[in-house]
Amino acid sequence: MTALQSDVLVIGGGLAGIVTALEALRAGQRVTLVDRDTPERFGGLALWAFGGMALVGTPLQASKKIIDSPEIALRDWMRFGEMDPDDRFPMQWARHYVEQSRPQVHDWLQAHGIRFMPAVNWVERGRDGEGNSVPRYHVVWGTSRELTRRMIAALREAGAGGRLRLLHGHRVAALEHAGGRIAGALAIGEATGGEVRLAAPVVVLAMGGINGSHAQVRGNWPQDRPCPASMLNGAHPFADGRLHQIASGLGAQVTHAGEMWNYAAGFPHPFPHFDGHGLSAIPCKSALWLDHTGRRIGPEPLVTGFDTHWLCQRVAAQEKPWTWHLLNWRIAAKEFAISGAEHNPRIRDKQFLRFLKETLLGNHRLVRQMQRESAHFLVADTLAELAAKMNALTCSHAIDPATLQATADAFDAHFAAGANPQDDAQVRRILHARQWGPDALRTCKPAPLQQPGAGPYIAIHMQLITRKSLGGLRTDLHSRVLDADEQPIDGLYCVGEAAGFGGGGACGKRSLEGTFLPGCILTARAAARSIATGA
Repeated sequence: MTALQSDVLVIGGGLAGIVTALEALRAGQRVTLVDRDTPERFGGLALWAFGGMALVGTPLQASKKIIDSPEIALRDWMRFGEMDPDDRFPMQWARHYVEQSRPQVHDWLQAHGIRFMPAVNWVERGRDGEGNSVPRYHVVWGTSRELTRRMIAALREAGAGGRLRLLHGHRVAALEHAGGRIAGALAIGEATGGEVRLAAPVVVLAMGGINGSHAQVRGNWPQDRPCPASMLNGAHPFADGRLHQIASGLGAQVTHAGEMWNYAAGFPHPFPHFDGHGLSAIPCKSALWLDHTGRRIGPEPLVTGFDTHWLCQRVAAQEKPWTWHLLNWRIAAKEFAISGAEHNPRIRDKQFLRFLKETLLGNHRLVRQMQRESAHFLVADTLAELAAKMNALTCSHAIDPATLQATADAFDAHFAAGANPQDDAQVRRILHARQWGPDALRTCKPAPLQQPGAGPYIAIHMQLITRKSLGGLRTDLHSRVLDADEQPIDGLYCVGEAAGFGGGGACGKRSLEGTFLPGCILTARAAARSIATGA
C-alpha cells in the first residue's frame, strides 16, 4: 500500500476544500488534497455554479444607496430561516457570516482579482417581505467558474516546491484514528482499486452535502412535508453522505439533515453529466405555473424570487411530480434563464457588450437553444397545438386543450377593458419586483399571455431538483468538528456544505440565496486559521 504524509489532509476538491488548502499552504503547512472526481472537474459544483453571493455592506451596495448592515442582515437571516436563537452553533455562524462577508469574502476576493457585476440583485424577498429586506445578491463577473479557476491558480502557486500534493480520482473509504486523535485517511483509486494511506495529524472534511443521493434525500426528508415521487439531481452523485456517516462513527454529529435548498423548476439536462442530471431554470415571473392538467396552481399563484422553500413545498404537494410553465416567446426572451456557468456564456466569458445586448433586446439565443436541445421545452403557434405536445411528452391525455385555453383566458381577462390587472396576485408581485431597476430590466411589463405578436407559445415541463444541503456536521467557529458533548474531535475539521455552511446548519430552513459560496470561503478560512494557530 502506498503511504503519503502531510501536515494537513483535505478531503474534497470543491471551493471549500481548495480555499482551506490554499490558506493552509500560505501558513506554511504541507497539504494533500484528495478528490474523487477527475482533474478536469476540479472545483466541484463551484466550477458549474452561477456565482451569486449574499454580501453585506459592500461599496457596490453603497453606490446604489442601499442601506445594509450586519444587524439588518441578521434580522433578515433569522426571520427567513426561522432560526432557533438557542441553536448555538448555527446562530454563531449566521452572525459570523453577516459580520464577515464584507472583509473576509468580498474584500479577500477582490484582492485575488475577482470583480462583481455592477448590479445588486434583490432575491428571496419573502412572500410578505420576511426575506431580504434590501438587495444584497452580488454576481461574480465571470461566474463561479472564474472564481474557481482563480482559486485553483492561487493554490498551485502557493503549493510550489512540492508542498502541495493533489490526488484526483480517489475515494476516501475510512478515516484513521489513533492515540485519541485523527491520524489520516484511507483512499482507494477509482480506476485502479489501489489503496493509499494518507497520514496527517489534521483532516479537513470538504466533501459536500448529501443531496447528490436520492436515497439520502428521501431518507432525511422531513415527514411533515410533501415529497414528490421523482426528482432531478442538481448536485452530484459523489455528494452521497457516506463520509458524514464515517465521521459519525468517530463521534461527529450530523444536524438539520432534513433541511435542503432545492429548486422547484428543474428539467433534464439535454447532455447529462450523470444519470438524472437536471438543470435549474430561473423561472420566469410572468409565466403561469400550472399543474399537470393545465390548471393554474393556486389560490396563491407561484412566482419566483420571493420564497424558494415555499415554491418547492407547493410543487412537491402536486398530484403528479411535474408542473408546467406556460408563457410566450416575448416573456421567455426577456425572463428565461438557467442557473449556472454553463448556460450563461456572456457572463462566464466576460462578453459585456453581448450581455448588454441580450439583456436589453432579449436572450433569443438561449430560447432557441433550449427549443433545439430540450424535449421538455415545447413551442407551438396555438394553445391547442401546445396541449397536444404537452400530452405527447407525458404520454397522457392530462391536458384538455379547452382547459389550457380557459387558463390563459382567465389570466388575460384581467387586462380587458374595465378590468384591473392588479386584481391578480401574480401581477402585483411582478409590479412590486419591477420597482427595483435590475428586475425591471429582466421582467416584462404585465400583459395578456395571448397578446398579438408575443408568440409563439411555450410550455416548459418542470420537476423539483435537488441542490444543496443546509444541514451537516456540527462545527464551532474554528470549523472544528464537535462530538455529542460539543467538544472538538482532535484533529478533525469540516468546511463548506459538509458542515451545513457552518455549525451544521447556518441557514436554518431557508437561505437568503447566495449564502453558499461565501459560506464555503468563511468556513474554510476559519479552519485554516485554527490549524495554523492551534486555536
